[in-house]
Amino acid sequence: MTERPVRRKQTVTQAEVLRVERVTPHMIRVVLGGPGLAGFGAGEYTDHYVKLLFPPEGVTYPEPFDLQHIRGELPREQWPVVRTYTVRRWDAEAGELSLDFVYHGDEGIAGPWAASVRPGYELRFLGPGGGYAPDPAADWHLLAGDESALPAISAALERLPDGARAHVFVEVAGPEEEQKLASPGDVSITWLHRGAGRVGEALVRSVRALDFPSGALQAFVHGEAGFVKELRHLLRVEHGVPREALSISGYWRVGQDEDGWQSTKRDWNRQVEEEQESAS
Repeated sequence: MTERPVRRKQTVTQAEVLRVERVTPHMIRVVLGGPGLAGFGAGEYTDHYVKLLFPPEGVTYPEPFDLQHIRGELPREQWPVVRTYTVRRWDAEAGELSLDFVYHGDEGIAGPWAASVRPGYELRFLGPGGGYAPDPAADWHLLAGDESALPAISAALERLPDGARAHVFVEVAGPEEEQKLASPGDVSITWLHRGAGRVGEALVRSVRALDFPSGALQAFVHGEAGFVKELRHLLRVEHGVPREALSISGYWRVGQDEDGWQSTKRDWNRQVEEEQESAS
């Protein structure tokens, strides 16, 4: 008999959907609340994320919910499907957690869920994780990404010190997907419309055309893995930005769902880093 691997117990939070808001035609905000969020540990970073747990259709779990038991005793096809989402806002005083979902019709799991969910639904998740926040010591900031990075970019802009200089590039499908972004910083925001073009093509072109200011840069670059790789090369190899001044990673990859991307992401990132470090 083969022994099952020992898994470290993870803390699962249960929250209730309070309301659902349509931010743009393809961006849906789900606001969570309830007593399960008491003591929720977000706030240190602006790229906090949670891992949402979606039960497969027709599967219910015994109470109390025990993820370690589920993964240890049930067949894999009955495990919750995990989808990772950035925290758009955590209001500790109100006890409200806002998550933004990109919605492309019936495609995927989380987007259709956000489009159909109603107040009162209970959702479980793991987290939060995170690791980036604007550094007040930086001379200027660069923030670049697609729709998937927009919640973290929005949160970072709200956290910038007064007058902090920032150049922001956000690629979305079209003008109807633009959002109002607020910041106390001295911010230049460039919206890029993808249309029928390749994801990230307009974004890379615009960041490459930027006349980089002098001084120490801190950069946040996230989104589709292909353009992230190109921008990492631009920053690390061509501009010599120190690795510790970069928060840069692919949130997703064209042609793969999260399960497939997460299974290869670490090796892909390592390969990209090795290739670019040897060229720098």
